[in-house]
Amino acid sequence: MKTELKTNLRAIWGRAYVRVVGAQREPSWILFEIMMPLLAVATYVFVYRALGAPKEFTGFVILGGIMTAYWLNVLWSMASQFYWEKETGNLELYLIAPISRMSILLGMALGGLFMSTTRAVVILLGGIWLFDVTMVPSSWPLLVLVFLLCMVALYGLGMLASSVFLMFGRDAWQISTLLQEPIYVFSGFYFPIKSFGFTLGTIASLIPLTLGIDAMRQLFFEAGRTHAFLPIGWEILILAVLSVVFLWLANKALLKMENLGKKEGRLTLRWQ
Repeated sequence: MKTELKTNLRAIWGRAYVRVVGAQREPSWILFEIMMPLLAVATYVFVYRALGAPKEFTGFVILGGIMTAYWLNVLWSMASQFYWEKETGNLELYLIAPISRMSILLGMALGGLFMSTTRAVVILLGGIWLFDVTMVPSSWPLLVLVFLLCMVALYGLGMLASSVFLMFGRDAWQISTLLQEPIYVFSGFYFPIKSFGFTLGTIASLIPLTLGIDAMRQLFFEAGRTHAFLPIGWEILILAVLSVVFLWLANKALLKMENLGKKEGRLTLRWQ
């Protein structure tokens, strides 16, 4: 038991280390990943200002721009990961390694979380400096709790999607591209999801980012409570439930993927 745990911890560190170090070897990626979200944030800020919207909406947009870094990391570096590993011939090594597939994805998640956080901090500081926004949380413990629950649920969703995308084979790229913009809309990156109404807002709440962003807006801005979809206590509870559900589903999906590869011997073929 101790040896198995040690092996899985090494696998987690190995996958996280590659992402943390590798991200610093291509400075142009860092530049584009920071500048592009900032441009999107600036666009919505200028639209709100042109419409005479309250100043708090500028803060809503900046907070949404910060969270785009995490969504893009989950979509491109988590959900599509096993598909790319299959294309490069590494998936066979993962399937025969004496470790849990969850360890591999957890390492990727931790490495990706570090990468995304560095970019999110730059976007936050840049947005506050450029647009003169004050963001002071009303409760640091609640803010940390909401953020952690949101990340656990979000990366659990990414782990689940990694198996689903792998099953779709070459369609994984198209699916990733297709999901990018709809999530921007239904997660309320740039506007409160309360405007959707209760029914559509409830459906959108199945995406962890939706309630995570809504709860953080309530903690950062007084107006966030006015435009909130649900009270913050309910949003924390739902995020906790989503975390458990997505991690459980991810584990089931990974086991199914592994068994399929062992039984049929076709999961790792790159011509699928």
